[in-house]
Amino acid sequence: MAAFDGKGLYSMKSRSDTLRGRRQRSTNIAAFVFLLPVILLLTIFIFYPIVDSFIISTYKWNGIAADKTFIGAANWVKLAGDRDFWFAFRNNILIMVMSIIIQIPIGLAEATFIEFVGKKATICKILWFIPMLMSSVAIGFLFTYALAANGGMISAVSQLFGGGNIDLLGNKNTALMTVIFVIAWQFIPFYMVYAMAGYTGISEDVYEASLIDGATKSQYFWKIALPLLMPTLKSAAILSMVGSLKYFDLIYVMTGGGPGTATELMATYMYKNAFAQFNMGYGSAVAAGMFLLITLLSLVTMRMINGKKEAE
Repeated sequence: MAAFDGKGLYSMKSRSDTLRGRRQRSTNIAAFVFLLPVILLLTIFIFYPIVDSFIISTYKWNGIAADKTFIGAANWVKLAGDRDFWFAFRNNILIMVMSIIIQIPIGLAEATFIEFVGKKATICKILWFIPMLMSSVAIGFLFTYALAANGGMISAVSQLFGGGNIDLLGNKNTALMTVIFVIAWQFIPFYMVYAMAGYTGISEDVYEASLIDGATKSQYFWKIALPLLMPTLKSAAILSMVGSLKYFDLIYVMTGGGPGTATELMATYMYKNAFAQFNMGYGSAVAAGMFLLITLLSLVTMRMINGKKEAE
């Protein structure tokens, strides 16, 4: 039997390390090639606009002329004391809170109903998901006509009972809550599907075992399913929070931020300054301020959730 000397073993190890290194380099090159289009798209359409917004916010510029006047932090100082911006931020916070309170529980209830009923609830699943298939602009126009003071659905019902016209969108006391209802109608199906995906992560054996132990469906939901769904619901809350803080299209179509500033949001306020009043410098400061506030709130929320996980 031939014996291997030290040089032979060293040579084999060296070849193995060389092959491993070549494979690792090939893997790294392939990963870079596949990630390069994503990196370029993110850089062009996300990172560059964010950086550019901060740069433009230091100028006085109408967005059209070639000349821009550098004014430093003047736009940021104005933004810090702008009551209209902070009122819009308050409206965003209200929409965020109400969206979490309304959309997630109802979406969870629908998903739970579908989970317990099974295939018999297919028609409900289809009907409940329809709003999610419609664009925000289409929904905005639909409800604008349905809630119109003259000829709208609510006014028509009121007139049947001897009442007068009801202008929910034209009344500053009811406009924001009306829009929140429409937003909830559109996005509840999303959280229904999100909760249904969470249910798929719960083994049927767990449900069957709970029934064998004598638990009712209500006890199974509150004591077993809900605790297991909490990670899903927490991530849903974060998505709802971020989406509410940057909401624009449906509100702009339905009210344009009115009446007055009753439904003004940070995004509509930014749009009006940048593209309606041609104050691109200040509009960029509003956009950059939105980015900072959304990022800060998201980090705080995730920190709170992660902190609770660590405590548990």
